[in-house]
Amino acid sequence: MLAAHFGVERDERAVFEYRLSVDPLEYAASLLQATGTEALLIDDGFPPPEEAVNWKELGELAGCASFPVLRIETSAADAVATARAEGFVALKTIAAYRGGLAELAPEVVRALEDNAATGDPLPVQVHTGFGDADLSLPLSRPGLLKPLIERFDTTPFVLLHCYPFVREAGWLAHVYPNVWFDLSLTIPHVARPVTALLEALELAPFSKLLYASDAARTPELFFLGATWWREALAEALETLGEGEEAARAILRENALRLYPVTNGMRKG
Repeated sequence: MLAAHFGVERDERAVFEYRLSVDPLEYAASLLQATGTEALLIDDGFPPPEEAVNWKELGELAGCASFPVLRIETSAADAVATARAEGFVALKTIAAYRGGLAELAPEVVRALEDNAATGDPLPVQVHTGFGDADLSLPLSRPGLLKPLIERFDTTPFVLLHCYPFVREAGWLAHVYPNVWFDLSLTIPHVARPVTALLEALELAPFSKLLYASDAARTPELFFLGATWWREALAEALETLGEGEEAARAILRENALRLYPVTNGMRKG
C-alpha cells in the first residue's frame, strides 16, 4: 500500500529507502494529504514538543483544518474553565495510565467539575482499553466510568480505543445519551478490524461511533489508519445492511455534531 502510494517497488526496503531519500516533512505531508482528512483534532500532550510538530503545523502539513485538545493532566488547574474561549475543542484525560479508571485523581475530577460548571461543557476524551505497558488493562475498562458518566450527565464523554472492551463501550454508548466512542488505536493495530467494528455496532447506534486513528510520531499511521478504517467499515456496514448514511456519520457527521469545530469548516 505504501509502495503503491509512493510509486516504488513493492518491497519494505524500497519504501524505507524512499523514506530516507526525501524531506521528512514532505514525506509526512504526502501521507497526511492522501487521507482526505477534513479536520484534525490534536492532543499535544504526546509526543514531547521537541519530537513533533504542533497542532497548527500538523494541520498545515495535512492541508486541512486543525484544532487543539487540552490534556487535563498537563494543564494548569484553571485552564479548563477558559478552554473553549481559548480555542480548545475537547478535553482529554489519560487517567488509565495514572492509577486506572476505578477512582480518578482529585485533579481530574475537579477538571470535570470546572468543565460542567461552564454550562456548555466540552467533550471529554478518556483513554480506555489497551495501550503501553505502564497501563493496567483491568483498570482501564470503560465500564468503570459509569459513576462519572451519570454524575456529569451534561458532559459528552468520548471513550477512546476501547479494545478489548469494545462491546462494553458500545453498551455505554447505547444506554447513555452523553457517551460516544471510537476505535482509534484498535484500527490499525488489531488483526480483525471488521470484527471490532461489528462488535462496536452490536448495541451502539452508528450515530455514536467516531472515526479516529490515534496516529502520532509515525506519519504512515495516519495513512494506513484512514485506509484500513474505510475498508473495514465498508465491509462491516455491508454485513449490517447499512449504507452511505452510516458511513458518512461515522467518518464525518458525528464528529461535526459533537465537537465545536464547525466555524470555518466547509459544509456538505
